Amino acid sequence: MNHRLVANVLGKVMLIEALLMIFPLFVGIYYRENTYLNYLLPMAGLTAAGTALSLIKIKDRSIYAKEGFVIVALAWIIMSLVGATCFVIGGEIPNYIDAFFETVSGFTTTGASILNNVETLSKSGMFWRLFTHWIGGMGVLVFVLAVIPASGSGAMHIFKAESPGPSSSKLVGKIRNTAQILYGIYVIMTLIETILLCTGGLNLYESLLNSFSTAGTGGFGTHNGSIAYYNSVYVEMVIAVFMFLFGVNFNVYYLFIIGNFSKAFRNREFLTYFAIVVVSTLIIAINILGMCADFSAALRYSFFQVTSISSTTGFATADFNTWPALSKGILLVLTVVGACGGSTGGGMKVSRVIVLCKSGAADIKRMINPRAVITVKNEGSALTSETEQNVRSYFILYMLFVVAVTLLVSLDAYSGGDILSNFSATLACIGNVGPGLNLVGPASSYAGYNWFSKLSLSFAMLAGRLELFPIIILFTPRTWKK
Repeated sequence: MNHRLVANVLGKVMLIEALLMIFPLFVGIYYRENTYLNYLLPMAGLTAAGTALSLIKIKDRSIYAKEGFVIVALAWIIMSLVGATCFVIGGEIPNYIDAFFETVSGFTTTGASILNNVETLSKSGMFWRLFTHWIGGMGVLVFVLAVIPASGSGAMHIFKAESPGPSSSKLVGKIRNTAQILYGIYVIMTLIETILLCTGGLNLYESLLNSFSTAGTGGFGTHNGSIAYYNSVYVEMVIAVFMFLFGVNFNVYYLFIIGNFSKAFRNREFLTYFAIVVVSTLIIAINILGMCADFSAALRYSFFQVTSISSTTGFATADFNTWPALSKGILLVLTVVGACGGSTGGGMKVSRVIVLCKSGAADIKRMINPRAVITVKNEGSALTSETEQNVRSYFILYMLFVVAVTLLVSLDAYSGGDILSNFSATLACIGNVGPGLNLVGPASSYAGYNWFSKLSLSFAMLAGRLELFPIIILFTPRTWKK
C-alpha cells in the first residue's frame, strides 16, 4: 500500500470539499442567516488538513487497484464525517449520529432521513443537505479526475472504483476527458430541469434544489410532503421524466452527442430499463385504480412512483404504504433492481440483472445438453467467464449484506418485531433508494431507530453507493500490508 499517495489524494479531496462548502455559506449570507460558522469552521479544518496532506512528497505516483479502492472508500467516509459537522455546529441536527446518517444519506444519494420536519432547516442548511445529493450523484472522485491531472492507469482505477455499474469504460482516450464529458452532461441536464421547474412556477431556490435531488437520484425534498406538496401535475411530470433520464447510462447520452443514434437506441440495458418502467407503471396503475378518481390519476401516481423507485430517487407523491400488496411487491423488486450502470442511480443495476438472467438460462441449457458450446452475449459481445463470475459474486455479496444488516437492525427494539420494516429499510439503504415499507414508508422517517441501527444503515448506504468492493477492501487487513 502506497500510504503517502493515498494521503496526498485524500488531501486534495478535503480541499475540494472545503471549496464546495462555499456555496451553502453564500446562500446563508444571501438570506441573512447567522449560519456562517456552520461552514467556516469545517472549511478551516479541511483546508488545514488538506493542505498538509497535499504537501506530502511522493516518490511513486502509481495508483494500483488496491490504492484506488482505498482512496475512494476513505474519501466518501471522510466527506461524510466532516460534512455532518455543518448540521451539528449550528444545532440544526444536534445529535452527531443523526447528522452523520443524514449526510451519508445525502452523499450516497439515498434520501433516507431522520428529520420529521425538514422545513425547520435554514436556507443554507437545506441547500447543503440537497447539494450533497448533487455532489454524490456523479462522484467527488470523478470531479477530482476532471480537474486534476492523473496518470492514465491510476486514474482508471479510481474511476472504476467510484463509478456505479458492473463495468466502467472510457468514452474517449483520456480518463480526464471522460470525466469532463460526464460532468458536462450532468451539469447541462441539471440546468435544463431547473429552467423547466422555474417555468412551472417554482422559485429559483426550490427549482435548483429539487434539480440537485433529481440529478443525484437522491430524494431529499424541501418540504415535508415531498413533491406532493406542490400539487402540480406539470412539476410532477418534469421531475418524473428527469428521474427516468438520470437513471439511464450516461454512455447512451454520449452516443447521442456524437450522432451514433442507432447504437444508442439498440442499447440492451436502456431498452430493458424502459420496458421495466412501462410494464411496472401499467400494472400498478391497474392495481390502484380503485383508490384513484380515474385511470389517468392512477397512471399519474403510478408513473411517478415507479420512476422514483426504479431510478432509486425516492421522491413521493402518494403514500404507497397504503397501496395493495402487488403494487408494494413490485416497488420492492424495483428497489433491488435499480437503475442502469453508469447512471447516478443505485440498486443492483439493470445490466447485472440481465447478465444474471442470461447466465442462469445458459446454465440450464448446459444441464440439458452438456456437450453444447453455449456463449452468453450482452450488447452484441460475448461475456467472458470472469465477467459472469464477477456479477455472480457481486449478487451473492449483495444478498449477504442485506441479510447481515437486516439482522443487525432487528436488534433494535424500535422495530417491534416488524421484520418487513427492517428488511425494506436495509434494501432501501443499500440500494440508495430511501423510503421503505411500514415504519420507514414515504410518510415516515428513520428517526426512531437507535444509534447502532443508524450506523449500520449508514454503512449499508456507503457500501451500496460504492458497489460493496471498496468498503470490503478497505476493512480487509491484507490491504494494508506493504
